[in-house]
Amino acid sequence: MTSYKVEQLPSPLNVLGEGPHWCIQRQSLYYNDIYGGTIHRYDYAENKTYTASVDGYPVISFIIPVKNNPTRFIIGTGRKITLVEWDGKASKASFVETVGEVEFDLLDNRFNDAKTDSKGRFYGGTMRLEEKGDIFEARLGTFYRYDAKNKNFVVLKEKIGVSNGLCWNKEGNLFYYIDSCDLDVKEYHVDAEGNLSKERVVYDFSLNGERPPFVPDGMTIDQAGCIYVATFGGSTVYKIDPSTGKVVLEIKIPAEQVTSVAFGGPQLDELFVTTAAKEFKSPQPPPAGALFRVTGLGAVGTPMYDVEL
Repeated sequence: MTSYKVEQLPSPLNVLGEGPHWCIQRQSLYYNDIYGGTIHRYDYAENKTYTASVDGYPVISFIIPVKNNPTRFIIGTGRKITLVEWDGKASKASFVETVGEVEFDLLDNRFNDAKTDSKGRFYGGTMRLEEKGDIFEARLGTFYRYDAKNKNFVVLKEKIGVSNGLCWNKEGNLFYYIDSCDLDVKEYHVDAEGNLSKERVVYDFSLNGERPPFVPDGMTIDQAGCIYVATFGGSTVYKIDPSTGKVVLEIKIPAEQVTSVAFGGPQLDELFVTTAAKEFKSPQPPPAGALFRVTGLGAVGTPMYDVEL
């Protein structure tokens, strides 16, 4: 039986903490507070979190470092990918340019979770704003790949409820994806161009066809191919083996609204977990909204990649 340890790290209590991205070069974890409108860098060596805001952008849905440029990042701002400049310490990051925009006719949509594959290609999806109603009522989101060479978005999947967790196996030929409204994790084959095929449900969280008291949210993967799924409202990260469709381990987190996960640390064997203090519900008591670290899992994660623009 795996014996793991969960600890709270020095960090702000986020309204809706999300998007953890471990940068090997900087030995730092970048993440964001969607409705707090901030980006963060947890410095591993210093055991300290730095926080910045971007003037004019009160909602930030993801942060991904730009390849070969240590002070530039892309962030999700509404239906746009926005390039910003940040030294990782200052309390303000500055706007550089808009990289791209989607869904000009869907003003109530926003980007949600996003990541980059091993070739530096951006993948991300949209959802209807939570304030506009029950997330299960509308499937107005779309899942995209951004083609940096041609500067356009390629549609990979439509009629998404809430585009969420995404990760690739270490070989890069299998992709895992969560639409929170489907209450499951799907697997796809990935071709050389980054297109998806052969959809397969590897785990269904519904209980006898009914909704569980949570939704699957962010996700990561280890080198053995097991996926780790955060549960918003479930106080748990589930370790699942896609080859068997079985839960291998339930990792309990001392916050109800667990939003996302990422492996990091010098050996990529520490699991960082983001959480939310409030998301259109009554505020959750501390340590809700904190950043956590799980050690002793006996697993090693796959590297995360900077985006190529």
